[in-house]
Amino acid sequence: MRQYLVLLSLFASLPAAAITFQTRLEKVEWKVDGDIFECRLVQPITDFGSGEFVRRAGEQATFRLKAREHWMGAGSATLLAAAAPWQPGRGDINLGSVTVGNGEVPFNSSQDQAGRLLSGLMEGRSPLVRHRTRAGGEAFEVRLLPTKFRQAYNDYQTCTAKLLPVNFDQIKNAQVGFPGGGTELDDMAKAKLDIILEYIKADPSVNHVELDGHSDNSGNRLTNRDLSRRRALAVVDYFKANGFPEDHIVVRFHGERYPLVPNKSEANRAKNRRVVISLSRDAASSAAPPAQAPAAEPAKAPLAPAATS
Repeated sequence: MRQYLVLLSLFASLPAAAITFQTRLEKVEWKVDGDIFECRLVQPITDFGSGEFVRRAGEQATFRLKAREHWMGAGSATLLAAAAPWQPGRGDINLGSVTVGNGEVPFNSSQDQAGRLLSGLMEGRSPLVRHRTRAGGEAFEVRLLPTKFRQAYNDYQTCTAKLLPVNFDQIKNAQVGFPGGGTELDDMAKAKLDIILEYIKADPSVNHVELDGHSDNSGNRLTNRDLSRRRALAVVDYFKANGFPEDHIVVRFHGERYPLVPNKSEANRAKNRRVVISLSRDAASSAAPPAQAPAAEPAKAPLAPAATS
């Protein structure tokens, strides 16, 4: 109760023009929800919306506000880990600015800013956003309170422990290499494919895979084209062996036509020996080849003896 009275006295001393949104101390609550794709740690803010920490699979958390009304005009806001009113002598920690736009979610912080806000909450600090209103330019603040945070944070950590290792944006355009020059998948390539397959099995909306095989320029054109085909088929076989249907896979092979880097050294040639993997959730939108392979070789290329290229 004493903490609450100190809090009231603090905000009573603010200038009359200031607009401050925060939930009354006795009504503060934290909510945790999520799944294997994303976890959210949320504090509802009375008359405003909510403040949220959002962590996607494969990433660290970011902090954002969700606003019911367009209170925040476009521009720049200051993000602080503010000392609690009942902690005299502690100063606020300025975490820098965030770029504010329009819409329900006016900004997302950086991952570093969110990490420092979470650390601050564990120390009793408040995430505080300081901005200007859309009209008139009055001072504008949104504050979350650290009350009841620790238990909610434990629940949030339980959620994040179950996240997938990657999200769709991180794997929708991936590649595996063949640095040794052959056509068999090495351990690193298999590890990458296992991560991609784990995601696909968890997300049934991913229903289409395009594979583009490539080589360096060491051999002749026909040999290189066949090597790129064999590499793509090695990835097909791995997908099939792990339960992904072959009729959802499109295979193209390009030989040496689309190098990732100039073939001027062995290190560069190793980078060019690769299969590019493109995932999509809508088969109808996947007719075009990847940007680095603007046109595909004919699917039925004449076979040539296996070689290193």
